[in-house]
Amino acid sequence: MDLATGDVVGLATAVAWTIAALAGVYLLYTWLAGGGLRRAKVTRFPAALVFSHPALAVSSLVCWAAGLVTGSRALAWAAFAGLAVAALLGFAMFTRWLGAGRHGTPGRAFPALAVTLHGLAGVAAFTLVFLTASAPRAF
Repeated sequence: MDLATGDVVGLATAVAWTIAALAGVYLLYTWLAGGGLRRAKVTRFPAALVFSHPALAVSSLVCWAAGLVTGSRALAWAAFAGLAVAALLGFAMFTRWLGAGRHGTPGRAFPALAVTLHGLAGVAAFTLVFLTASAPRAF
């Protein structure tokens, strides 16, 4: 079966996004199970930051899928913009996680493999969404 380049990129994007989402769900579960919502008002990972990151990523996924189905470049670029903001929020959480070791906070309990997998898959999805949105004949 000969797949067009756009099909391969679309499939790779879906795989990367799925891996990032699964690792993200695991990290969210770990945070919630560790009492993330029950902590004091000032925490290493504020709830607004933790929940807005996946909300933006899921919204971007919906825009990206709708862009692929409808052929709308505007939706593809909206997906990229939302994913860019989600990536910045994710980077903020990552830097907070790195700094958690100095203070002995429970944020350090996140498994490094899950954090790494989530970040790498997220960067791959981000890059592939950009390539898809900017490809001259993808839509």
